[in-house]
Amino acid sequence: MIASDVALEPPQVGDHLALDLLNTEARSQGESVDFWSSNADVQRWLVKHGVIAAAASKPPADLLARGRGLRAAVREAVVARKAGKPVAVEALNEYLQGYLTAPVLVRGKAGTLALDRMARGDATSSMLGPVAEAAARLLVEADFALVKQCEHPDCILWFYDRTRSHKRRWCSMARCGNRHKAAQFRKRNVGA
Repeated sequence: MIASDVALEPPQVGDHLALDLLNTEARSQGESVDFWSSNADVQRWLVKHGVIAAAASKPPADLLARGRGLRAAVREAVVARKAGKPVAVEALNEYLQGYLTAPVLVRGKAGTLALDRMARGDATSSMLGPVAEAAARLLVEADFALVKQCEHPDCILWFYDRTRSHKRRWCSMARCGNRHKAAQFRKRNVGA
């Protein structure tokens, strides 16, 4: 992550909602960067990722605290699962249990009917529930050989490697891959 990225939105390089959640925290020049500093930041992220519709109202007062709590629970679970260690599920289950939904019939474009689910819990649980569910699905369904953390030493971003060869090493070639290649080039040419 480079210094100019700090003022921008969190990077969307995870290729999975749960990994993009983890990427709302990054590192720049050895310093930790949290892209969430307000309830509005979390709400904006949820809108950008299509979790909630465009926000017309003020975000819930506890959205930042609970969003950060969810992020911490997901990070702990992903790191444990990646390391092959037992995953503590209690914290993530609290978010899943708070996400109450009910079935609802909706009309499709051609007038066909479809069964969907509508959130029925408190505002914060309704907003964060789909993210918690995506994280749970990642933990259960993902091939964790393809869940990777960027190999650049100053980057902590996560991604799901969906490349054909499964040899992706960087969160982004433009961000960390090129920095690594430039550093390697400098090392080779120092003595030349």
